[in-house]
Amino acid sequence: MRRTGTKPRILVTEDAALVRLYYRQALTTAGFAVEEALNGVEALERLAVSEPFDLLILDINMPKMDGLTCLRALRSDPGPTASLPVLMTSSEAGPEDVEAARAAGANYYLVKPVSPEELCRCAAALTGWRS
Repeated sequence: MRRTGTKPRILVTEDAALVRLYYRQALTTAGFAVEEALNGVEALERLAVSEPFDLLILDINMPKMDGLTCLRALRSDPGPTASLPVLMTSSEAGPEDVEAARAAGANYYLVKPVSPEELCRCAAALTGWRS
């Protein structure tokens, strides 16, 4: 949980460098503190050793460990990150994709491309942030 008066911390997990940069720029401009992971394995490692995050943004299609596998591992861990809000992003837009993300424990699902406004609006809603 975030200390009063501090920026919400977001871990962006995405294998595409350009998308990570895009998300970072939009979110930091909106007042969030952003860190990055390249895949689900790295995200789980960061979540285990870093200061607590307020939101995980998780792509579905990534090497080493995809977003759904990462999310299932996160939700099955009885530790404090099990209830971390998760925003899934993907170019997969079918209803079955959204349902798979929800079944894994996602709080919200955005189809790429995501506008900066939509990304920041969802991040604010999921973290309770008012800049």
